[in-house]
Amino acid sequence: MKKIFMGLAVVLLTLGLCVSTATAKEDIVFAETALITGVFGFAGGELHEGIVDYFNYTNENGGIRGHKIKHVFEDCGYKVDCSVATFKKLTAEHNPLFYSGDSTGFMKAINPELQATKNTLMSGVSYASELTDETKYPRSFIIGPSYTDQMSILLTYAAKEMPGAKVAIVHSDSGFGRDPIEAGKAKAKELGLDLVEVITTKPGSVDVSTEVLKLRRKKPDYVLFHGYVLTPINEFMQQMKDLGMATKFMGTYWSSSELMYMKAKEVSDGYLGVMHLNYFNMEKSPGKEWDAMRAYNAKVHPDKLTRPNFYMFGWFQGMVWAEVIGRTVDAGKELTVDNLRATLNSIENWDTGGIASVPVTVRNNSIPFGRVFKVNAAEGRYEPVSEVIEIK
Repeated sequence: MKKIFMGLAVVLLTLGLCVSTATAKEDIVFAETALITGVFGFAGGELHEGIVDYFNYTNENGGIRGHKIKHVFEDCGYKVDCSVATFKKLTAEHNPLFYSGDSTGFMKAINPELQATKNTLMSGVSYASELTDETKYPRSFIIGPSYTDQMSILLTYAAKEMPGAKVAIVHSDSGFGRDPIEAGKAKAKELGLDLVEVITTKPGSVDVSTEVLKLRRKKPDYVLFHGYVLTPINEFMQQMKDLGMATKFMGTYWSSSELMYMKAKEVSDGYLGVMHLNYFNMEKSPGKEWDAMRAYNAKVHPDKLTRPNFYMFGWFQGMVWAEVIGRTVDAGKELTVDNLRATLNSIENWDTGGIASVPVTVRNNSIPFGRVFKVNAAEGRYEPVSEVIEIK
């Protein structure tokens, strides 16, 4: 009898080990070159926290089809050489399935090595138009519309609101700032807009008085800013309003954060920004996932009553890759680059529960959709003023 019990115990133990082995699922590694410090640390820190919060929220709710997310990162302060070295280190040590890059310069520079990795896909803070070329960048993806698409969405809105309007473009003298300018000129012509001036400035705080006088002479109906986060947009708006100009101001994604009305409240009312996401502090809930995000933020960051669009970007980036993993697992396929890429490219009209302001459809290595939002300075929020605009 004793032998029978011992034999039964061995069988049960063996079965238990088999069940444990069968149900155990490997962690999915997400690596990140973070932007916590440096010139864009004020934005990158929020973006990083959005990524961290989404992964923690997901893990606390069972992971992705039972897979927990392992998040590894190092801060490089927006320095390409550091970012490249960090990529080599993190990919060698952790073999991540996904990687988040911290700049356009890095994402372009690392492309050959990214393609040589065993099984890594990349997204990041860049909306560089060049990255929409899947032939050249088969492992990269833009988490939204490209800079060219963003500019096209704004110009499309202006052409509909005021056909034949006079438009000026003001951009920074940087790779980021120059990216969509030639395409923007062509789009303005295609839409029948009168492009009266294109002005280039240094990034950040500069004396814009000479440039403002040029705009005063041209009297544009719209001035479109690209390649900045806040300054010198606020200086342009202040000086032009002081001159009594009735120009409308608009800007691409990184120029459409809450900083616009927080730091330039007196002149930002009516400012138009392009966004493919919803804002954290919208007046009415756009969906259940948006509610869940806000509830989680309130639980883990009770002192932070609102979050900027940088945080929303980080949360959404994690959400996109979680969706891709989930769909691939549901299809019974292995988590390989080719399978994940095919899943990503198949996404059509995905309802994100209010995180995105548009139904998410993937085309050309990106999500070429957006809406135009307007600053309501008195209420301290952006409000949607357009339907979904798709760039084909």
